[in-house]
Amino acid sequence: MGALEIVLGIILTVVCVALVLCVLMQSGKEKSLSGSITGSAETFFMKGKSQTKDKILSRVTSVLGIVFVVLVVVMSIAVAL
Repeated sequence: MGALEIVLGIILTVVCVALVLCVLMQSGKEKSLSGSITGSAETFFMKGKSQTKDKILSRVTSVLGIVFVVLVVVMSIAVAL
């Protein structure tokens, strides 16, 4: 096992953990519907902040997903050589 494989493995592990954390931090899409049924009130300002946070997390999740796929392809090529 070469140094390149070890470094790529460590980077891949960090990206995997970050991807899982980003997915878990996002709020569910059905949250607004259940909030209207149960009567939980959100102020106008809190609603905007949660949408902004979810938008950022969605973009970070997309970027981490792309990085994950690229790293897996590079790892498979590196191991094959």
